[in-house]
Amino acid sequence: MEASAGNHDRQATLQITGMTCAACANRIEKGLSKIDGVTSANVNLALEQASVTYDPAKVDAARLEAAINKLGYGTVKETAEFRLEGMTCAACANRIEKGLGKLPGVTNASVNFALETARVEYLPGEVSISDMQQKVSQLGYKAIEKREERPEDDRRAHEIRRQKRKFLVSAILSFPLLWSMVGHFSFTSWIYTPDIFMNPWFQLILATPVQFYIGQPFYTGAYKALRNGSANMDVLVALGTSAAYFYSLYLTIDWYLQGGNVHHGPSLYYETSAVLITLVVMGKWFESLAKGRTSEAIKSLMGLKAKTALVVRGGQELALPVEEVIVGDIVLVRPGDKVPVDGEVLEGESSVDESMLTGESLPVEKKPGATVIGATINKNGMLRIRATKVGKETALAQIIKVVEEAQGSKAPIQRVADVISGIFVPIVVGIAAVTFLAWFFFAAPGNFAAALENAIAVLVIACPCALGLATPTSIMAGSGRAAELGILFKGGEHLELTHKIDTIVLDKTGTVTHGKPKLTDVAAEGDETEFLRLVGAAEKNSEHPLAEAIVAGIRERNVELPEAQSFEAIPGFGIKAEVEGRRLLVGTRRLLATYGVEAAHAYDAMSRLEEAGKRLCWSRSTAVMPVWWR
Repeated sequence: MEASAGNHDRQATLQITGMTCAACANRIEKGLSKIDGVTSANVNLALEQASVTYDPAKVDAARLEAAINKLGYGTVKETAEFRLEGMTCAACANRIEKGLGKLPGVTNASVNFALETARVEYLPGEVSISDMQQKVSQLGYKAIEKREERPEDDRRAHEIRRQKRKFLVSAILSFPLLWSMVGHFSFTSWIYTPDIFMNPWFQLILATPVQFYIGQPFYTGAYKALRNGSANMDVLVALGTSAAYFYSLYLTIDWYLQGGNVHHGPSLYYETSAVLITLVVMGKWFESLAKGRTSEAIKSLMGLKAKTALVVRGGQELALPVEEVIVGDIVLVRPGDKVPVDGEVLEGESSVDESMLTGESLPVEKKPGATVIGATINKNGMLRIRATKVGKETALAQIIKVVEEAQGSKAPIQRVADVISGIFVPIVVGIAAVTFLAWFFFAAPGNFAAALENAIAVLVIACPCALGLATPTSIMAGSGRAAELGILFKGGEHLELTHKIDTIVLDKTGTVTHGKPKLTDVAAEGDETEFLRLVGAAEKNSEHPLAEAIVAGIRERNVELPEAQSFEAIPGFGIKAEVEGRRLLVGTRRLLATYGVEAAHAYDAMSRLEEAGKRLCWSRSTAVMPVWWR
């Protein structure tokens, strides 16, 4: 249906899912038209779109979306991720989050101060990426869409170097000021203090670049916060250090006008502002280091991915970046290579190490029809697979996504911290003002310097930066370290609730083993040492984890291993080898059965060890000689 639109009406285009016929389109159209504030609604079944004209004073895009969902259909939302620049505390993150959330078409906005990122869910027909970036810019910050940014490692390293450089410059300039302050104490009278350090002009020269060059970001942040009707930790730092600096400047000028003498200079507070800025900058440096470390889990997971894939296209084998592989491509995976994408085996047999995903130490045998997972390692045979999932759809990409979302999610305690940090600054400023008045009128009547010094202490010590940073940093560090150990948390709230766990249920024995097999028992017919020499010589040419365990166990028994004259790996079965003129078979019962070797007389011992949870490896040269390992 169509209706006239007023001068202030807005139009939204919503992508609809779940429609199957014209009746669905009509139902949605009628449902939207009944909403107060909607002047027209038109649903196109072919395009699966709804074009809605509405009065933003009466209804918003979120309500339109809710109405469609209530009718039993869905709306397509897109997600944009931004890297944010210019934030200094949790209050900044809250302000950006609220600003983005107020944009028409934005259904959810989440800003993570620790990661310096924003994740926005929006209706693409209602708001654009540029609209979001413009809004963030209006708030005094900068938003860069993730795909536009420099490599994360370079950006983090650059930020760490920048903060370190600022700290070193600030510390060098502040050190003489700190020295002059220490020299005032009676118990440090033995410390030599050069006269130049006590000169007010010299102190002014040192303190000024610290205050206005190193401290410039605090003034900028405070201005942006106040301009938008809020306050953050920058306001506290700027207020406290400026009070100390400008009061000292006043005393310096007054001292000069009275014909100042360096030996009888006034009590100045340049060191208060300079040292405080130095300490805060040092905290920023440590913060940058912490942020860099907490991303290591995701980096290590991303490092598991294969970089290239051998793809068969047009009858030719092409080495392509893994990002260029598409669903349906035929991919060749050679022995020792990583599987580049999730897929299905078409030809070939091999064993694949899936421990990065499942935690199981033993390779899994793969035959035509089996599925393989990207980033797992093909051990011995050649595989020809069809790509079924690529890019963001692969299992590894989904794991990375879970880790990223967990690191960026807000635990319940963090939401409380965000609320407190948002109202904390005005309260602290008020307490500082009360402190000044209490000292000036009661504690030290008429002593302006003492009252100012205590008010400054309240301002700078109470900076709430740690309040908003501690929780998200803890979540990042905890979920990141857990991911490195193979434990994934789907959100911060789950991590927070782990202290209530009293029972852990595991779905496989491989989860609680050492992660690799170990030779535990040997049952040989005849000379055991001779048997181990032959088996070890054959197995040391194999890359299979079971072979590595057998060879390691034999060497622990101090058995010298000769060289094999020939070696052949049989995927899924074992190996054939020739050692010192004797032909050996080492592997499964199926391998021995294939070559007509009878081993029935060893079945009793085999059953006993299998019941103990151990697996068997059989070997034969002139007689049947089984080897058991865990």
